[in-house]
Amino acid sequence: MTTPPPLAPLDSLDDLRERLRGFAAERDWEQFHTPKNLAMSIGIEAAEIMEHFQWLSAAQSLELDNAARQEVAHEIADVLLYLIRLADVLDIDPAAAAREKIRLNAIKYPAQGSL
Repeated sequence: MTTPPPLAPLDSLDDLRERLRGFAAERDWEQFHTPKNLAMSIGIEAAEIMEHFQWLSAAQSLELDNAARQEVAHEIADVLLYLIRLADVLDIDPAAAAREKIRLNAIKYPAQGSL
């Protein structure tokens, strides 16, 4: 198995979206990237993150060794990439959706000092 060439740094979610579009197109994977399949993949990858912490105490979960941190980082990347792909397929701007959700949460859960 050959090692792929290093990728240029990505500056934004838009860069990731474009790279993912190309990656899927080059492999003819668009046919499989339906909202249902992508949503299921997000759940599966999120469960793989949880698996790393399943039997750890709260304190242990904060003290992962380098190998475990790298494995968790890869699973976090999988979730992020599937989320970006799902947002793209559904024509949702994930940054705009996140900003809106933060605004709604601020209304729903006001800070203690602003009651």
